[in-house]
Amino acid sequence: MNKRQEKILAAVIEEYTKTAIPVGSKILVEKYLSEVSTATVRNDMAHLEKEGYLQQMHISSGRIPTDKGYRYFVESIMDDKELSKKEQQKLQTEMLKMQAKNNRLSRTTAKLLSVLSGNMAVSGIMDKNEFSDFGMSELLDQPEFRKMDEICRLAETLDYIDELFDKLSAEMKDGKTKIFIGKENPISEISNCSMIVSPYKSKTGERGILALIGPKRMRYAKNKSLIEYMKKILGGTMVIIIIINII
Repeated sequence: MNKRQEKILAAVIEEYTKTAIPVGSKILVEKYLSEVSTATVRNDMAHLEKEGYLQQMHISSGRIPTDKGYRYFVESIMDDKELSKKEQQKLQTEMLKMQAKNNRLSRTTAKLLSVLSGNMAVSGIMDKNEFSDFGMSELLDQPEFRKMDEICRLAETLDYIDELFDKLSAEMKDGKTKIFIGKENPISEISNCSMIVSPYKSKTGERGILALIGPKRMRYAKNKSLIEYMKKILGGTMVIIIIINII
């Protein structure tokens, strides 16, 4: 894939992430690639489709990324993103507020991750067999998940999420954050979703796990940075500083 085709793939992913509507060459030229002709973009999109990075749902429609396209984007195009200072302070402040209300840690982290990402979040403490999820309604509100069979499959999966994540945590011995896209998902029941998951150890040595589950057009860089920042807080490697302005 040449640099121009990488730009086209990245633009398709960005536009599709925002709109959930198949992307055509005209939109790409108008919004992302004004220096390239529509004919060139159309030819490159046809090449990306032939190579398996894009797919066309209908003959007259634009194109959407495939699992292979998302994987190439995550590994070869996407830059790691750090949360802004404002986002870091918001997360820290909300975390302290919830803990002050004696909310369970797993519930607190799941709620915060879901609210800040717009996806469904799962937080678990393995040693206590304590799992919480938050954001199912946000997930089901996405156009990809409005069919009844999809809703039932997600609901059934949550019934035994502790078993699934316990097994997954055991397999992730390197402790790194992993991104699973579509059919790569180790939880086969949600193979139409993407999942970002990371194990961690708390300050007291307890094993935990964090995950975000959403449509394949989720914001991968933003969601990965959210999980990794929360992981630092829970693991005790991040000093929480609250700044108070006195007027």
